[in-house]
Amino acid sequence: MLGFLTTAAFYVVPFLVIITVIVTVHELGHFLTARAFGVAVDRFSVGFGRALASFKDRWGVEWRIAWLPLGGYVKFAGDENVASVPDDEDLEGLRRRIVAREGVGAERRYFYFKPLWQRALVVAAGPIANFLLAIALFSLFFGAFGEAVAPTRIGLVVPGEAAARAGLQPGDLMTAADGRELSTFDDLRLYVQDRAGAPIRLTVRRGAQTLEVAVTPGERSVPDPLGGTMRIGYLGLAPQSVALRHYGPIAAVGRGARETWSVVEATGHYLRRLAEGKASWQFGGVIGGAHAAGAVTMQAVHASKAEHVNLALALVAEYSTLGALLSVSLGLLNLLPIPVLDGGHLLFYAYESVARRPITARVQAAGYRLGLALLVGLMLFTTWHDLQRLQVFHLLGALFS
Repeated sequence: MLGFLTTAAFYVVPFLVIITVIVTVHELGHFLTARAFGVAVDRFSVGFGRALASFKDRWGVEWRIAWLPLGGYVKFAGDENVASVPDDEDLEGLRRRIVAREGVGAERRYFYFKPLWQRALVVAAGPIANFLLAIALFSLFFGAFGEAVAPTRIGLVVPGEAAARAGLQPGDLMTAADGRELSTFDDLRLYVQDRAGAPIRLTVRRGAQTLEVAVTPGERSVPDPLGGTMRIGYLGLAPQSVALRHYGPIAAVGRGARETWSVVEATGHYLRRLAEGKASWQFGGVIGGAHAAGAVTMQAVHASKAEHVNLALALVAEYSTLGALLSVSLGLLNLLPIPVLDGGHLLFYAYESVARRPITARVQAAGYRLGLALLVGLMLFTTWHDLQRLQVFHLLGALFS
């Protein structure tokens, strides 16, 4: 029992807290934008299921905390259609019911009767809130703890690896990769890690010369935060020096924004390589997320003991970066053009803007079923992948053999 409670404390509880905060911020993006446009809202819930506590504010919004802490949701007034995009017939019936109940003009407070651009902004505000949260969390990290920065001057070239075969030498200063400016060694690492086997053109300063060096990254296995190992691109280089860079409040926000964009860009590149069959599946699901939360919690505890770091500060450092990464992931996931996700609603609105009418209810319902099936299939696949990556089946086999 003690072992189970310890596991829950280190893995399950941190993950539930982080994911609830991220999803709540996502829903707050929808809610605050909707309220700014005067949209009537019935409920804002933190968590799902039966309410543990609730109250109504002066605008009639029910705020509740529910028993299942896996995120939350916003319920707009009149939100009854499963695809959340009623067709002309549904809209007219909804309008008549509202007018009969509340009087002429009351329908203008309801989401579905708002101008198309306002509805699109309300939907897009959820993912945007996730990106803003990621910027805030990265900014918190860089502002509070600084950043270990290594200039792009090479200190070590590992014999036999890709960099050595390409002719790179200690003392070379790398200034760009495929025309993309490199400011730190970490910029190069992030650029290379998803490009195993893909040729890269490095711009290098060697003394008074500027050279163009073609190098094809190799591949190596490294520990995966979601469990198991992952394969990444590898050049076989080490920096000449490392220094701690401190940031003021404004500079920290700028650095947080750049880091958020870097994660978005790297994810987009990875998805392209995945679609081309040049990369293996690396995304994790709920189990992988819980494992990552547990891993960073353990790392913070060990750092506090071994390096005499304040445990609270160590947890803030670990949770802020993990939360930022998960927030970006949730924002990007919701922008996929799949019905039931925000991107699917935006796709319906794009059709409406061209056709000047909502898509038919029958097509919406079919799209909803297909989108739900895709989402459930993705969840099952990522769960299966997490179990394999964490070698759960191997452990169970060894337990019963």
